[in-house]
Amino acid sequence: MNVTVTAHDGFAVIRPSGRLTMVSAPQLRHAVDDLVGHGTSRVVVDLAGTEFIDSSGLGSLIGALKATRLAGGDLRIAAAPEQVRTVLRLTNLDRVLRNHPSAETAFDAE
Repeated sequence: MNVTVTAHDGFAVIRPSGRLTMVSAPQLRHAVDDLVGHGTSRVVVDLAGTEFIDSSGLGSLIGALKATRLAGGDLRIAAAPEQVRTVLRLTNLDRVLRNHPSAETAFDAE
């Protein structure tokens, strides 16, 4: 899995690609920790390139959500493919991590 991070006006976007599993989840968590450590606490995880997510991947998203909120910000997800949305629904995490159409609009309408 590759993880790219880009800065936007007032937030950062993390784009994981591939499978978000036990092997790759620490990369996502590390990226969020780096952002929060450098003062960026509003983060969007753009899941458009994520083919699969397992419980470890979900755990990394929840851990990232907690880290951003403790820093006074928030974490949003965007462009999740059907497989990821299904897992979020089955675990009821879709109530906590609402999917937004795009990373660029995730913090609109606050």
